[in-house]
Amino acid sequence: MALIRPIERRTFLKAAGAAFLSSLLPSVAEAVERTDLLFASACDRPGGGSACAVFDERGRILFSLDLPDRGHDVTFDPHWGRAVVFARRPATFALVFDARSGRPETTIAARPDRHFFGHGFFSPDGRLLYATENDFDAARGLIGIYEATDGFRRIGEYETHGMDPHEALLMPDGETIVVANGGIETHPDFGRQKLNLSTMEPSLVFIGRRDGRLLSRHVLPASLHQLSIRHLALDVGGAVWFGCQYEGPEGDRPALAGRARPGEALELVTWREESLVGFDNYVGSVAASRDGARIAFASPRGNRVLVLDAASGQEVASMPLAEGCGLAPDASAGGFLATGSGGAVAHWPETARPQSHADVVWDNHILAFG
Repeated sequence: MALIRPIERRTFLKAAGAAFLSSLLPSVAEAVERTDLLFASACDRPGGGSACAVFDERGRILFSLDLPDRGHDVTFDPHWGRAVVFARRPATFALVFDARSGRPETTIAARPDRHFFGHGFFSPDGRLLYATENDFDAARGLIGIYEATDGFRRIGEYETHGMDPHEALLMPDGETIVVANGGIETHPDFGRQKLNLSTMEPSLVFIGRRDGRLLSRHVLPASLHQLSIRHLALDVGGAVWFGCQYEGPEGDRPALAGRARPGEALELVTWREESLVGFDNYVGSVAASRDGARIAFASPRGNRVLVLDAASGQEVASMPLAEGCGLAPDASAGGFLATGSGGAVAHWPETARPQSHADVVWDNHILAFG
């Protein structure tokens, strides 16, 4: 099974075109030409206000654009050179912008009875945008479908066969969607309050991209019904890795990570006790390395990044990073870039390399233009 790789820098630059480079300051344009990687992340400006920034591996911001509220994750379509930054739950916007200039193109508004969960992706041909959404009055999880060639008009939706769909990814076959249903009921009338902690049922589901047909649904043991499955990454072997956030008693130390394949049972992965304690029952993001051989997990509550070997599930390394959450593959085959507090941009395994700092407060996730 082929690995979904980060977007090639040359693909990004080709989509962006000469207008993009000519619009940059000379020093920034030179940085784009020299860097192996470009990244995008939602962030907050130190003086106030939210934004989405495109930056290089040293944390130098090439451009940023204002957001009406806090953003969460970003996706990119190399066919049309457009990126989309999704609002953080329970906000209702997704901003489409032109990668050539950083200028916003359009704002997608969720239906009045829906809100976004902060994640989405494009179809392989770039024609459709898929977004995780909440039908909050019915407490149903949905994948909203938008026609990218027609002003991002909403054309349909699929049920995720669970509640609280957070991250969703397209599998390497281009035909299967995997969804992390966190299992937590929320409603905008109650802000970010969690309404059903005693009856949660998180799940990982595989559905058909073209028709929404349920292919398989996987649930955790009843004793772990408060282990919310939230973030996903794909390894070189085609396994889906997931990271969890535990809503049960603070003193519990359940497994926080696992992997699955369509038609197979979920496999929880055991970490060392020190790592479990250090993560404080909270995984904020998951990412696969460029070669898919390593999987990284970050905990902004535990101030730590943990790297596993994808084949064995064994721990490779652990790195302290204050409020570290954003993760993406970096230029090396098995390395990662991570963002943390104070605008920190750090690399692993180059732990001796000094952290750089951007003049922003990074949000939870990073898109690698690779």
